[in-house]
Amino acid sequence: MLHLRICSALWSLTFPLLLAAQLRSFDFTAPQPDYSDVTGYGYDLGTRPATAKAPLQPFYFSLRVPDGNYRVTVTLGHRRQAASTAVRAESRRLFIEETATRKGEFRTVSFLVNKRSPRIDDNLSVSLKPRELSYLNWDDRLTLEFAGQAPAVSKITIEPDTTAATLYLIGNSTVVDQESEPYASWGQMIPRWFGDRLAVSNHAESGLACSSFLGQHRLDKILSTLRPQDYVFVEFGHNDQKEHGVGDGAWYNFSHNLKIFIDRVRAKGAQILFVTPTQRRNFDDQGHIKETHGDYPDAMRAVAAREQVPLIELHDMTRTFFEALGVEGSKRALVHYPAGTYPHQDKPLADNTHFNPYGAYEVAKMIVLGIRALDTAPSASAAHFLPLQQALEPSFPPFDPATPDDPATLRLPAASRVDTTKPDGN
Repeated sequence: MLHLRICSALWSLTFPLLLAAQLRSFDFTAPQPDYSDVTGYGYDLGTRPATAKAPLQPFYFSLRVPDGNYRVTVTLGHRRQAASTAVRAESRRLFIEETATRKGEFRTVSFLVNKRSPRIDDNLSVSLKPRELSYLNWDDRLTLEFAGQAPAVSKITIEPDTTAATLYLIGNSTVVDQESEPYASWGQMIPRWFGDRLAVSNHAESGLACSSFLGQHRLDKILSTLRPQDYVFVEFGHNDQKEHGVGDGAWYNFSHNLKIFIDRVRAKGAQILFVTPTQRRNFDDQGHIKETHGDYPDAMRAVAAREQVPLIELHDMTRTFFEALGVEGSKRALVHYPAGTYPHQDKPLADNTHFNPYGAYEVAKMIVLGIRALDTAPSASAAHFLPLQQALEPSFPPFDPATPDDPATLRLPAASRVDTTKPDGN
């Protein structure tokens, strides 16, 4: 049932204000409640960790908090059992890849989570789509997901962080935090490469173009919290090319809307960067990707050059990626699954635009490559991105889209939330 867990007026005036001012700590070696609006914290979405010596199992834990960035510190491990734990937050944002701990071994990790609601001010809110009303990204709590073969957590602390920079993401279904398996996008994988050095706030949504993103007040939401130390990444093109009204097209409305993003972000003193759209899996007879985005990548490049906006060439990198995997192998990066792979899935899934977790993880690595290369970019503003580069995880491994990771060896545990409905847009 669709529901939006928006805080009540009474709650917004009392309990969250108390939470915002203090660190909250939870000891998982002691009993914890199921989530309720009375406690404001607890195990969520009908899940609980295993008790006693039962096999360890995935679970969710939520804390009701106001909008903002939060530093989350998690101690992984179990006193009596070996464990293997991955950590995600909100709508499947990846923070900690699956981490093994021996019996009695504990590892402590920290990361930054951005929590938001649709409210902008007393008179304005984001115009959410009906399917977004149940998304964990838009509710009144910060939700942590512990997944993996045998997830175990002994302690969690959550505290507000008002000093860290935030990377805001603007885009469509190839960027959005996809709510459910088997779909995924690079925006929900990129937090893994920043850890506790920067927060990622992903405002992308499936089916959107520049015009609809602006019209639904999604940029207004970003601007309401945007600070000079922050960054904004913009990726559009897939859905913009389907608009056929008066003035629509790559060189007029699309370019004009990109300029609106630039002007409004820069007016706040923040830095903006463009990302050219991901390729679609559309091969010719020679095994090469066919261009399907028309003039839109070139228009984005032209606006970026004219306005001195740094740009990441994801369009080119994803072409290389698909061609490296090949006509058949590239299906393993997208939502291609035979009938019966997921509950109530009576037809095969054959989506040549939307990524699965493996594909999204690889595309996120391409974004990291693009960030690392900004110091060689000709844009005069590229130097402003040095703090963003410094926030990247030092352990980022060597990566080349021409030699992608083997999908058979990359372990990204599936979430329990599944919906095979195709996202809006294509």
